[in-house]
Amino acid sequence: MPKRQLELKGTPNEKQILFFEARARHIAYGGARGGGKSWAMRRKFVLLAFRYAGLRLLLLRRTFPELEANHILPLRAELDGYVKYSAEKRMFTFPNGSILKLGYCDTEADVFQYQGQEYEVIGFEEATQFTEFQMKYIATCNRTTRTDFQPRIYYTCNPGGPGHDYIKRLFIDRQFEAKEKPEDYVFIPARVTDNAALMEADPEYISMLEALPEHLRKGYLDGDWDIIEGQYFPEFRRSVHVVEPFPIPREWRRFRAMDWGYNDPCCVLWFAVAPDKHVYVYREYYDRQVLSRDVARQIVEMSAFESVSYTVASPDAWQKRGLKGVEGESIAETFMLNGVPLIPADNSRVIGWQRCHENFAIAPDGKPYVMIFSCCQNLVRTLPLLTFGKISTNKHEDVADGCEDHAPEALRYGLMSRPSPAEETPKNSGRVLAFDPFAKPRDRVLSGGFFSI
Repeated sequence: MPKRQLELKGTPNEKQILFFEARARHIAYGGARGGGKSWAMRRKFVLLAFRYAGLRLLLLRRTFPELEANHILPLRAELDGYVKYSAEKRMFTFPNGSILKLGYCDTEADVFQYQGQEYEVIGFEEATQFTEFQMKYIATCNRTTRTDFQPRIYYTCNPGGPGHDYIKRLFIDRQFEAKEKPEDYVFIPARVTDNAALMEADPEYISMLEALPEHLRKGYLDGDWDIIEGQYFPEFRRSVHVVEPFPIPREWRRFRAMDWGYNDPCCVLWFAVAPDKHVYVYREYYDRQVLSRDVARQIVEMSAFESVSYTVASPDAWQKRGLKGVEGESIAETFMLNGVPLIPADNSRVIGWQRCHENFAIAPDGKPYVMIFSCCQNLVRTLPLLTFGKISTNKHEDVADGCEDHAPEALRYGLMSRPSPAEETPKNSGRVLAFDPFAKPRDRVLSGGFFSI
């Protein structure tokens, strides 16, 4: 082995330095193309391997060709003569006993090759190309008995791909499930303009990104995680449609909308109508496996000291429960008995989604017709994830099956109970909407498709 000292070439930019210095359990870096993600991941792993004797590191790409081009070949060129490499095991062995294993997970089943293995450091390069299952399963290998080093997982990523929703939930939306600690997750955004070396070597690269179709350009150039291919509401923008909460004036009219669910999440949204006819979604209830009576009681508690005009709900709330011939009360009846009378929502799906499009549009005063408080986290999180159904089906104008659409469904029900913003608000005809909360949903013909109550 050569006597001269190994020289690691390259100078990190400011964002890469932040990536190197981060010490959280889960560290994500990137968000846009050209941010120097692959180099940062390789360099961080090599530095860790040299710094801590006997460290075990696993660096992954989704496919072998990507792994070879982005990591195996560059690492072999850089470490040749200093670090032993086994092509058969795809493993670098450092002089201090640290090992860097390089792997790939082309299929879901490929994760099982790592079962029972232990790594102090794991890296998912282009993490959004992995599935949530693959990332979660391999994360179980991230453990150690050492006392001088805490296990870490590094992710480099761009918007889009099968793991988009998982990475976005953790690092962008910061929506955590049981046993996920917010302090364990750090995201370091980086764009092509942060990568001075690339900008100097290939100044035309940014022009290529600018020429991409809109959803790719906003994702790859701007690092916009709310843009995905086939997005149902491409006009939805957090910077435009999401506002910070403020006290709702007492005189504003309020109403609610619910998408019922038990195994699936139940979502209830609270709406307020300003004097200028702008609608604000100002509160959200979102939970699963909660009994209907308890949901109703929570709604009453959350609406304390408020005057709520009405609550529309998904038609399935009127389905009878129990055995045939001995049917029990419906969900709607349970809600009625617990202080929340319901009105069957207009469930015209495509027309309802069109009503949402209309409300996301910008009014003449420069504000969107509907705005959402930032505390309605699940609505804000899931709206950008809705995609169109397949062209080959009769649902190509509808939201695709499999989307987490419970909060958007509640939004659709609520907006369908209002006039379209494209129409002039009609005068009250004097009609009163009479409804029986114990009745099954029925066809209703109401002026303009809204409730005049």
